[in-house]
Amino acid sequence: MRRFQSLLGILFLAVLFAFGCSRKVTRVSPDQTIDLSGRWNDSDDRKVAQGMIDHVLSAHWIQEFERTHNRKPVVIVGSFKNKTAEHINPDVFIGAVEDEFINSGKVRVVQNNEFREKLRQERAEQQEFASKETAKKWGRELGADFMMFGQINSVTDEYKKEKVVSYTVSLELDDLETNEKVWRNSETIKKYINN
Repeated sequence: MRRFQSLLGILFLAVLFAFGCSRKVTRVSPDQTIDLSGRWNDSDDRKVAQGMIDHVLSAHWIQEFERTHNRKPVVIVGSFKNKTAEHINPDVFIGAVEDEFINSGKVRVVQNNEFREKLRQERAEQQEFASKETAKKWGRELGADFMMFGQINSVTDEYKKEKVVSYTVSLELDDLETNEKVWRNSETIKKYINN
């Protein structure tokens, strides 16, 4: 019995070694599009976020706001719902949208409610533990003018080894004071997968 267990152990190590030797890892550019499974991936996040933010920043609401308020609008990127059957991390898409907004320089972006609470907790602790000269004051937060919401849906058409998946990302921007929807757009990415 012991001999059999030893033989099994050696066999397991040999298989592990064989698989370990066949793996090859190559560094690639983060901008390079690589589709392995055909599922939603980081390239889709980047492409859609960039396209949607280009669209929202060229729409009429921003010029209208700047004309009436004489300043850049302040935006919160709120929730993003995944309504597909796949696991898609909404935080990655929200991060990509925030990157595009901030780097455009055309709007100011403030934290969403989750991170605002963390900042307020830090500010509260500063009142007790930081020096009077360096403790940050209450009541100086930047109030947002608009909040962005979004969702992603998918439709799959499949026959034998072929599959077509259409992902549609919808975003909208709402005025926080009036609840008016000032901008709304959708973008679709369609993928053909042949297994």
